[in-house]
Amino acid sequence: MAYTRGNLAVKEKAQERVTQQRYKETTKVVTRRTGLPASEKLLYLITLFAVIIVGGALMSRYAHIYELNKQAQSTIVETKKAEKTIADLQVERETLNNQVVENAKRLGYVEASGKDVIFVPRSTTNTSTGTESSSNTTSSK
Repeated sequence: MAYTRGNLAVKEKAQERVTQQRYKETTKVVTRRTGLPASEKLLYLITLFAVIIVGGALMSRYAHIYELNKQAQSTIVETKKAEKTIADLQVERETLNNQVVENAKRLGYVEASGKDVIFVPRSTTNTSTGTESSSNTTSSK
């Protein structure tokens, strides 16, 4: 070890190489991807079609359920409208029933007593009134 300007802690330099490299050798890693075998491609394709068919079936079921819910809601709305109309008509019927007696008295009708009741028998046979149609009378002459 040489003494360098009073510092003993300096390392001694190794001898420099005399020969210098003219080129730098580099390595490049080339990876080639191999294609999938035909059977595996077919398996993937069949799996894809199965997923699409199942998804389509599920979406069609949900669409059908949506339509049923929509019909149920419209039926409920129509039922509520019909109930309101029925209630209005019942109120109108009650008011008309209450006005019948008042209108009859105003027009001069009197309330029937037990003696004044007239019974009309209901006949089920058809009786002719004596007037025949013009086609029957002309054909018999």
